[in-house]
Amino acid sequence: MIAHLPMYDVPANRAAHRRLWQAVQDHLPDAPDLTPPSENLMVDWLSPELYLSQTCGLPYRAALHGQVQLIATPDNQISNCPPGYYCSVLLARKGATPNLAANDFTLAYNEPLSQSGWAAPQSIGLTGAKRLQTGGHAASARAVLQGQADLASVDALTWHFLTRDWDKASGLEICATTPATPTLPYITALGQNAAALRDALRQAILSIGPKDRQTLQIFDLIEISAETYLQFPLPPAP
Repeated sequence: MIAHLPMYDVPANRAAHRRLWQAVQDHLPDAPDLTPPSENLMVDWLSPELYLSQTCGLPYRAALHGQVQLIATPDNQISNCPPGYYCSVLLARKGATPNLAANDFTLAYNEPLSQSGWAAPQSIGLTGAKRLQTGGHAASARAVLQGQADLASVDALTWHFLTRDWDKASGLEICATTPATPTLPYITALGQNAAALRDALRQAILSIGPKDRQTLQIFDLIEISAETYLQFPLPPAP
């Protein structure tokens, strides 16, 4: 079986992630141990062996809808967003914000199948005259700081972790934010008991203690429908 928490699994979060999963196993004794993600997460997400993972809103509506079950959506308590929603922040070097209206800048983004890195800036018309695919949100932030790009779109939770863990984050500043969209949902294969997983995951979140919840920035689960995810348009290709 495949069970992993690949989003936001930065080094400072891994011990808390393990305790969260142990709490899930306490509620569901048949739950498998966590497994490492494969190099292609889409393969994992589409596998009939998927027990639990977390995906992004864009791959869900572009490829996974109808192929997996939604379990629930975490409430990360993102500022100025409803429960279960998040947004992206547009980062520039401190004191060097490009002319956003002119769109004459290099945009760093993690990958084309990312809601926060690619679809979110497209939704407010920030396409950039040039684009740099970096492979990860942290890499996009570094590209801006190092002068390889002028602007990076990074989800607000990643930015929270970068400001917590990265001593060079102070060299960047937020120059815009995007509208709120449903945050990254937990999913399971069609044959699994999504309701049981939802209940166990909620109980696990509430049982790990406030320190781990604060570390992970996960405070509860929100049930957001597939139709709500699907109402957001697919962005153009880079």
